[in-house]
Amino acid sequence: MENPSEETPPRWEGLPSRLLGRTADHARRLVGEAFSSVGARGYHYRLLATLEEFGPASQAALGRRSGIHLSDMVAAINELTERELVERAPDPSDRRRNIISLTTSGRRQLRRLEKRLAECQDRLLAPLSPEERQRLVELLSRLSNHHDRRTGTLIEP
Repeated sequence: MENPSEETPPRWEGLPSRLLGRTADHARRLVGEAFSSVGARGYHYRLLATLEEFGPASQAALGRRSGIHLSDMVAAINELTERELVERAPDPSDRRRNIISLTTSGRRQLRRLEKRLAECQDRLLAPLSPEERQRLVELLSRLSNHHDRRTGTLIEP
């Protein structure tokens, strides 16, 4: 850094919380850019992947499975419906409820997003060997699971 007042104090440069936060910022930026390059957002990926994994579901079930709050769910489903990536239809067993299904176009979009996501992971983890990447995922999973159990929160993809 050119200006000494802009330097990071050495006492907190190597703190795990700071390093995790900076890396998370890089990850969000990479994923956000990759998804926006194909007109998508993280919620879109989460919904499409959840539908492919579990099949058609109500908006409430999708919200629980994907970790997306119901207040955000309607807007995300509207966006995907407008793009014909999902279909919304009345539930035959309860007409007050909608069932959301993945379309063929939605599956194609999911494949594009998965490809972009894999490229992001490679860019983010570029300096690490395959073994180091696996170990990092194991350690981060352990940390995340520990804190999720303590706080009762969901893991976001």
